[in-house]
Amino acid sequence: MSTSPRPSISFEFFPTKTEAGHEKLLATAHRLAEYKPDFFSCTYGAGGSTRDRTLNTVLQLDGEVKIPTAPHLSCVGDTKAELRELLNVYQGAGIQRIVALRGDLPSGMGMASGELRYANELVEFIRAETGDHFHIEIAAYPEMHPQARNFEDDLANFVRKARAGADSAITQYFFNADCYFYFVERVRKLGVDTPIVPGIMPITNYSKLARFSDACGAEIPRWVRKQLEAYGDDMASIQAFGTQVISEMCEELLAGGAPGLHFYTLNQAEPSLAVWHNLKLAR
Repeated sequence: MSTSPRPSISFEFFPTKTEAGHEKLLATAHRLAEYKPDFFSCTYGAGGSTRDRTLNTVLQLDGEVKIPTAPHLSCVGDTKAELRELLNVYQGAGIQRIVALRGDLPSGMGMASGELRYANELVEFIRAETGDHFHIEIAAYPEMHPQARNFEDDLANFVRKARAGADSAITQYFFNADCYFYFVERVRKLGVDTPIVPGIMPITNYSKLARFSDACGAEIPRWVRKQLEAYGDDMASIQAFGTQVISEMCEELLAGGAPGLHFYTLNQAEPSLAVWHNLKLAR
């Protein structure tokens, strides 16, 4: 496993609907901050549905928890004026990294209603408005975006986003390191050298994981699925097995040249930290 330099490590949160949930998020962030991650990120609801909560959470994590925090920004359903206003707020607050996404349509919304339809247009817009102020992250889908027509189309979409002015990419989570390495190899052959950081989803709850994965197109290998099913409601065994599987995959990813790891925390600290400790990453 690569030991030096330390790989880039980051953690993702989602804005909560309740005060109690927000307090838990902050407690989790403070716990993870002890490990000196490179940055946090915070998601943005479908069609900008969590705009204010995302904004407030980002400013609090960046300003109070003192870890650089990247807001997700999506263009579906937002006008250029609304996006410009958000960019101005983030720039004024000293935020320096943004995760630029097309975003999901809220159910019943039909086709995109914003002025920008695709993530590459959003990246171009951010660059036109703010120059090189922001480090722009884009999304990558090693197992193909669930709405893409085919893998070749999806690769072309990624290349378009990268060439629009992205600095680096974060992948959808996956459970097979080979799909990551194959995706990176294909992208490199297309002449794009944008760093691509694997997104990592700790395994803590099989039924939730299966539901998430079906929705986003992440394949759970049959042997992992069968073992998780065999544990039934034995949560301790599910989590121990899950930590082992994810830790071994992360070791393989880092040994194979992945530039870092981006953990989807679901606002919990311990599942990600269990993997961190197995990897013996420096603090």
